[in-house]
Amino acid sequence: MTRFVMVAGAWLGAWAWDDVAPELRAAGHEAYALTLSGLAEKQGVPAGQQTHVQDIVDEVERLDLRDVVLVGHSYSGVPVGQAAERTGDRLARVVFVDSGVPVDGESALDGFPSDHVRKSLAENGGVWPPLDPADYAGHDLTDEQIARMVADGTPHPGATLTEPAVLAHPLADLPATYVKCLLDGDELLPSADELVASGRWELVRMDTGHWPMFSRPRELARILVESATRS
Repeated sequence: MTRFVMVAGAWLGAWAWDDVAPELRAAGHEAYALTLSGLAEKQGVPAGQQTHVQDIVDEVERLDLRDVVLVGHSYSGVPVGQAAERTGDRLARVVFVDSGVPVDGESALDGFPSDHVRKSLAENGGVWPPLDPADYAGHDLTDEQIARMVADGTPHPGATLTEPAVLAHPLADLPATYVKCLLDGDELLPSADELVASGRWELVRMDTGHWPMFSRPRELARILVESATRS
């Protein structure tokens, strides 16, 4: 049995995994979804990037989990990757779902063209507002799914995006799977592409958009389970 700890990306909370967690449990595994500080039901809690790293480490230790697969989607791949190396022998694998990956000394915004995000942070008091419904078009989502993401999404704390990552060891040392969602583009971010190209990380492609926990929850759960067997 594998224990999955799943963390969604910007604007989202634990609720984003509502359709994935039951699939994992039905397959005989434990599944825990985590809301990061400053988001969803934790909105208003001050948070920087290292706060989010500690959120993840604390959850693993609080639940006293072993053989843990950490799952980071989108933004959360950056704190999840840092938390992974701090969980020691509790870790079985990391799965990065169409996400950023941490680069020591660089922020989450350094890994992609992000001037529009920085501008938004400056214009909105240091938070990144949730997307508009039109921004979700073309990502294999139903109108109902988009409506829920818009209604339940909360502003993302900007310091988590601008603070630098801190890594003690090369990220390639982690046992990892990278899931690329093809409707979000078929090219990986340079930092992730380098790690996958090294041959030490597994690459899995999904023919869906950037939010597969909504668009393809059963398929994503299957990929998570299969990746755990490679640990």
